[in-house]
Amino acid sequence: SLTVAIFTYLLSSLSFQVLGCGCVAQAVLSRGRHGGIITINIGLSMAIVMAIYVAGGVSGGHINPAVTFAMCLFGRTKWFKFPFYVGAQLLGAFLGAATLFGIYYDAFLSFAGGKLLVVGENATAHIFATYPAPYLSLVNAFADQVVATMFLLIVIFAIFDSRNLGVPKGLQPIVIGFLIVVISSSLGMNSGCAMNPARDLSPRLFTALAGWGFEVFTAGNNFWWIPVVGPFVGAMAGGLIYVLVIEIHHPDPNPDCEEEQPEDKPEKHELNVLM
Repeated sequence: SLTVAIFTYLLSSLSFQVLGCGCVAQAVLSRGRHGGIITINIGLSMAIVMAIYVAGGVSGGHINPAVTFAMCLFGRTKWFKFPFYVGAQLLGAFLGAATLFGIYYDAFLSFAGGKLLVVGENATAHIFATYPAPYLSLVNAFADQVVATMFLLIVIFAIFDSRNLGVPKGLQPIVIGFLIVVISSSLGMNSGCAMNPARDLSPRLFTALAGWGFEVFTAGNNFWWIPVVGPFVGAMAGGLIYVLVIEIHHPDPNPDCEEEQPEDKPEKHELNVLM
């Protein structure tokens, strides 16, 4: 039911935030002694895999509003579900950020003499949300998020396209994890490769309220809206490219061989999850 789906989306989003951003927290708060770029990239990716396995079979496990948007836009998910799914994703990410802050509360207090900083060598706000590199312009940052999310959606559509090579049932989360490893390792230098409005906006709001202040919204020349708007544009572009270049060129399936899908089961294309 919709209610069950909402709770599972909230749980999966919370799980990803704690486990994924926890990898960043461990690396930053230990000043590199207990992690680095490799553990962050792999850990974040595996956190997504775990979130999918937790909730994917029940609700599809969406943890990314941009992915949900593309699924609705291209007929994979019904539009009336969109606000419920996105609301659960945003709330789950906020609660996940609060949980992570609580787990590492003493470490935060000891890291920079109790100061919660947004910029500088002792900054900790980037544990929860993404921030641009000093050289990055807003135009370049927006293009960065659009392109990264575009590739994300192209591959997601391919993974769940049964008329393409496809991926065996149950292994899709693993392949998605590899996908995130590749994207974060190749396109993450500019601004952390968020690709997920919920993963970025809700934790940023939490940090503003928890002691970092509203500098989290003004830092980087008011960068905060880039990882919110950019992924929606990239998701639309990625889905459109896949449909126009690949999907519409598949031969028509034999209707006599198709089985009707039970109404109480998730649609095939709803079993898509991303950060």
